[in-house]
Amino acid sequence: MKGYAMLRIGESGWIEKDTPACGPLDAIVKPLAVAICTSDVHTLWEGAIGDRHNMILGHEASGEVVEVGSEVKDFKPGDRVLIPAITPDWNSLEAQAGYSMHSGGMLAGWKFSNFKDGVFSEYFHVNDADGNLAHMPESIDPADACILSDMVPTGFHAVELADVQFGDTVLVIGIGPVGLMSVAGAALRGASRIIAVGTRPVCVEAAKSYGATDFISYKNGPIDEQVMELTGDKGVDRVCVAGGTVETFEPAIKVLKPGGKIGNVNYLGSGDYINIPRVEWGVGMGHKDIRGGLMPGGRLRMEKLASLVESGRLDLHPEVTHLFHGWEHLEEALFLMRDKPVDLIKPVVVID
Repeated sequence: MKGYAMLRIGESGWIEKDTPACGPLDAIVKPLAVAICTSDVHTLWEGAIGDRHNMILGHEASGEVVEVGSEVKDFKPGDRVLIPAITPDWNSLEAQAGYSMHSGGMLAGWKFSNFKDGVFSEYFHVNDADGNLAHMPESIDPADACILSDMVPTGFHAVELADVQFGDTVLVIGIGPVGLMSVAGAALRGASRIIAVGTRPVCVEAAKSYGATDFISYKNGPIDEQVMELTGDKGVDRVCVAGGTVETFEPAIKVLKPGGKIGNVNYLGSGDYINIPRVEWGVGMGHKDIRGGLMPGGRLRMEKLASLVESGRLDLHPEVTHLFHGWEHLEEALFLMRDKPVDLIKPVVVID
């Protein structure tokens, strides 16, 4: 089969590989559509997870099952499926402890394009099919389904980590594809005010549609100063971090009220340490929590998120701004995500 791979840091291209083998609990899937993630950019051009050689990229896809193992009960060839970007080993001790995304080691539930070939190929392997695949509802378009694989569960996980409650004032830092889903998740959780940090007009308009009430730009001065001015120096109850750098935690701590929580799902692709301001952290005793996590994968989460789309509670169309047809456009879409033109939110390639 052919696949689009990271050849080494900074270099990528099409290669030929053997079609993956199917274990008794697993499935082989062909993609119906694939999406490009900023994580692919971090991996390929920044070497954020280290050097990889001839590793097929991609972890966001919807697909059709072509083969299942002898022990798979709930899926069969021909089924259209949702595939989460994180595919844990559900019989692991970490999963039993409640942290399935770390099954086999820290972040090891993230297999695609980390230490296993990803989804930018004619066929890809899914471990523990009954636990990691979900049936794709007929009403969901395969392109929109790609957003369910990573952007929705990751953005929502920031909201879960921040523990957003009814009536909270929430700051969302970064309103790219993930941050937009944090805005949507905070609104669904009952936030009364959602302050979004972002500059691209297309993202601002999408954030408004998802429930953002106020907007600030890092280009207009320090984030914390703008937030404190907007809130009359009261600060915010919760912060969702979906963009920025290791320095982003400093303004987040500064604007957070005592007892508040920060939920970080931003992939920190560079830097050795994060900055926590000592005084604004209450000299270590301010009850200001920082929680960072890889989004949970799994079938149940996919089914629940898909039900939000089916019911009309969550519209994924604003996320997909650039739609391509055919494998020949994959590299174009990947470079588009790297360069991030002002009209881009998410590029998706439909495999015709």
